[in-house]
Amino acid sequence: MRRFFVPPENLHVDPVPLTEEIVHHLGAVLRLSVGEEILLLDGKGRLCRCRLESLGRRAGTARVLECRQETESALPVRLLQGLPKGDKMDLVLQKGTELGLAAFSPVLAERSIPALSADRGEKRRQRWERIIREAAQQSRRAHLPRLGAVLPLAEALRDCDEDLRLLLWEEESCPLTEVLPAAAPRDVAVLVGPEGGFSATEVAVARRAGFVPVSLGPRILRSETAGLAMAAVLQYLYGDLGSGRTGGGRLPLR
Repeated sequence: MRRFFVPPENLHVDPVPLTEEIVHHLGAVLRLSVGEEILLLDGKGRLCRCRLESLGRRAGTARVLECRQETESALPVRLLQGLPKGDKMDLVLQKGTELGLAAFSPVLAERSIPALSADRGEKRRQRWERIIREAAQQSRRAHLPRLGAVLPLAEALRDCDEDLRLLLWEEESCPLTEVLPAAAPRDVAVLVGPEGGFSATEVAVARRAGFVPVSLGPRILRSETAGLAMAAVLQYLYGDLGSGRTGGGRLPLR
């Protein structure tokens, strides 16, 4: 059954108003018609099975049949990603969402691309949110990962209070196996640099914020690959990757 994310407030009314983007996709792309069923999600775990009640060119509605609340079984991991060049961040957001990352914090590092103007920056953020939403729909996630603002490194690190904080750095780093605890951490923050990595000064700032430099092995991974590789390792060891577990409990019909 097709899944679509709607603004959370939309799931508090019945019938549910559908956004123009969803209406276009239902009618012009999927060729669905009134009476067919879809799943609508609020991005916070609430999932409703609905029947299409009306479908116009720009607007439509869906009648709620049943709802349930789903919980995330993945380990909460936040990726603080040094902004890479071009559209590589798009790949990080898409695949990171598929791998169960809970949050993304784009970081402006010394070797990152220059900051965009406010207008272009807003368009970029809208594109990133769309990529996350579409990846969550495709991978059947009920929770949308959080997307933070683009911040300088020192500012991005201020609110990091995760149980385990890892810095991927190719120099003077401990092997990952020596750092990972036997018991699952409450949550994890992973810090990855842009092309060219972090400077020694930036690494010192990260250390003061509680980040432990670690290495993923003898091969140097690209900026857009390193965080994804770490996400897969963490979800395999502590999360739900390969476990076959599913989350969610049904709520009463309404």
